[in-house]
Amino acid sequence: MENKNYTIKDIARLAGVSAGTVDRVLHNRGDVSESSRIKVQTVLDEIDYKPNMFAIGLAAKKKYRIVCVTPFYKKHDYWYSVAQGLERAAQEFKPFNVSVDYIHYQHANRKSYEQACLQIAKEVVDAVLIAPNFREETLRLTTYLERAKIPYLFIDFNIESANPICYIGQDSIASGYIAAKILMRKYEKGQELVLFLNNGKDNPAEIQMQRRLEGFMKYISERYNHIIIHDVLFDKDDVTSNKQVLDDFFSKHPNAKLGVVFNSRIYQVASYLRESGEHLEGLLGYDLLPDNVDYLSSGDVNYLIGQRPGLQGYYGIKALCDYTVFKKTVTKMKYMPIDILMKENIDFYFEFE
Repeated sequence: MENKNYTIKDIARLAGVSAGTVDRVLHNRGDVSESSRIKVQTVLDEIDYKPNMFAIGLAAKKKYRIVCVTPFYKKHDYWYSVAQGLERAAQEFKPFNVSVDYIHYQHANRKSYEQACLQIAKEVVDAVLIAPNFREETLRLTTYLERAKIPYLFIDFNIESANPICYIGQDSIASGYIAAKILMRKYEKGQELVLFLNNGKDNPAEIQMQRRLEGFMKYISERYNHIIIHDVLFDKDDVTSNKQVLDDFFSKHPNAKLGVVFNSRIYQVASYLRESGEHLEGLLGYDLLPDNVDYLSSGDVNYLIGQRPGLQGYYGIKALCDYTVFKKTVTKMKYMPIDILMKENIDFYFEFE
């Protein structure tokens, strides 16, 4: 149809229903027969109707509360970036009577995560954003939410057996596969590969790291199944112990020249290499923490894979508002780009435009 500004009366006339029926469909208020709803929606689709969302927000009497279940964070770490995106969206949707609150838990701490999940049942909420950690506890939470007809979505990691309205994050297995493909460009015959893993790698909370590792090893097994691979286990809280572990490893394995870290702590490896004088021909890790970026810029780290945590947080709130407040259809999967950052392009990278 011709592009113009249509009033509710215009839409009612085209659909053959009353203006009151159109108003109820547009604002999801009151009882509307399925046949009338279809008639109105057909006209809305034909005219490509775009409601004035700001006016809807100001006019709405209902207040909406979104609760975010995410890990505790400290300044400039990965979850700090997520929190910045969440808060940016919270401020943007505040005029639509949306409030955003937070329940935090200690990452990889089952009891802390379980308590955060149980807290949701005590809250009055309209929608929930979840950064899932432990699978069983997450599924108990999502079962409750589904029974209570409370929409929820996942960010950062997806649990496929649940039924969120949306998942926002990277494809972890694909990310690991691409990491291997990028790192192995530096491979030369006789070199050995080091997987820097944390000592909680088998923890059920570390599914993200486990899937990255799965994708990484898939590529290695397809192309480099002859290469010697070493696992080096880190204690994320014991820097002294880690130094001793690395000293022992490099003294025994002089041909270890390629390394990968599957979480945000590549700065720990890069710091050791710089201070000890050891050298890797290729070193790859995840996330654009300031320390990681510094080591990338200096050449101590060759590649970082970014996953736009701020945008994950922002898109998470936006999707819940679209679904809950504006009654829009939400895309089931929103995969974040797998950004490959190097010394040569890091200065041009911005998460938010």
